[in-house]
Amino acid sequence: MQDRGATITGFVCAKCGRSYGADQVRYVCPDCGGEGILDVLYDYEEMARRVTRRSFADTGEFSLWRYLPMLPVASSASAPPLRAGWTPLYRAEGLLGLKSVFVKDDSRNPTASLKDRATAVGVARAASEQVGAVAAASTGNAGCSLAGFAAAMGMRCYIFVPKSAPRPKVAQLLVFGATVFAVDGSYDDAFDLAMEAIERFGWYNRCCAVNPFLVEGKKTVALEVAEQMGFEVPDKVFLSVGDGCIASGVAKGFRELEQLGLTDRVPRIIGVQAEGCSPVCSAFESGSDVEPATACTCADSIAVGHPRNWRKALKGIRASGGKMMTVTDEEIIAAIPELARATGVFGEPAGVTSFAGLAKAVRQGEVESDETIVVLMTGSGLKDTESAMRSAGQPVPVGREIGDVEAKLRELDAAGRRRG
Repeated sequence: MQDRGATITGFVCAKCGRSYGADQVRYVCPDCGGEGILDVLYDYEEMARRVTRRSFADTGEFSLWRYLPMLPVASSASAPPLRAGWTPLYRAEGLLGLKSVFVKDDSRNPTASLKDRATAVGVARAASEQVGAVAAASTGNAGCSLAGFAAAMGMRCYIFVPKSAPRPKVAQLLVFGATVFAVDGSYDDAFDLAMEAIERFGWYNRCCAVNPFLVEGKKTVALEVAEQMGFEVPDKVFLSVGDGCIASGVAKGFRELEQLGLTDRVPRIIGVQAEGCSPVCSAFESGSDVEPATACTCADSIAVGHPRNWRKALKGIRASGGKMMTVTDEEIIAAIPELARATGVFGEPAGVTSFAGLAKAVRQGEVESDETIVVLMTGSGLKDTESAMRSAGQPVPVGREIGDVEAKLRELDAAGRRRG
């Protein structure tokens, strides 16, 4: 592993555009408050001298730390031991009638979601600051991620979740030893309470919509996609959108690769939201600021009624020539077995929302058959087994004799012929 990260030169506010020195701010723009999400700036001339297409592989690292020279972590010494990143990119030729589709399976991260990329960088920053306690608000995945990495680092961990968070995710939090506060309200209520507690008790803030360094971890998924495709950039990348942090990170990752001369362009980024919670899509279409919305969707991981990182997300999507779109819960649920049966990749509702978006775009004639498409699958289906069961049907009941199996097979065959 290269032992030195990127040189941070400062920050810029996504709302007012004001610039700050590297040591002037910690989380958000002092003038804009919570709306003033910051973007991390680097010494790109120095970075270009250190980074080549070959230098990533030369590290011998099969994790996101192969990109340390592009990350805001001073030293590899603070990197947590859990291996995040370098997840598989599967080719799914013929999927949806397309010639060149790839599925990036980030359920293979340590706690089974893309959130581990952000957490790895956040926890490394916390360790370098010698912080003993970390905290976050979460619909489930970010909290599970933080709890797991905190356990590996011996840090205390406090997670605020809405009381409706799926039980498998709550179980994961508790197993890792986190103190879990189940808030009587929505994710946005949990977020507000977490921000107050973090300020009161001095915990390190892992919330991706506040801490600018977390998006830097998420950008590594774009760096990996590019490297795994031989630095041939896809035409479009479909991704799910909640707070906007993944879209922000993906846009920045591809933009930096182009700026460093490692790729020749940025792919069109297609952000997909659930129809029952789509404030970022509405803002994209209207050209106005985000209006908070009531979240009503099975895709709990992107059920964010008051997104915070929407400005950076929309800026990146628009700059790429991409767009926002929505899909219904029915389309999301249907996408779970469709993706799994075509590729062997089992995603939770939010994880397959991106694929549901691609399927809808294909039906509407918005994707050419010869385009190269990447779908980001961001979370394991094992995190929400109830939704999976809704989509996949029920087991076939049989007795203990082989004749029972034969009879059921005849019934199933006859039923299949009737459907056909």
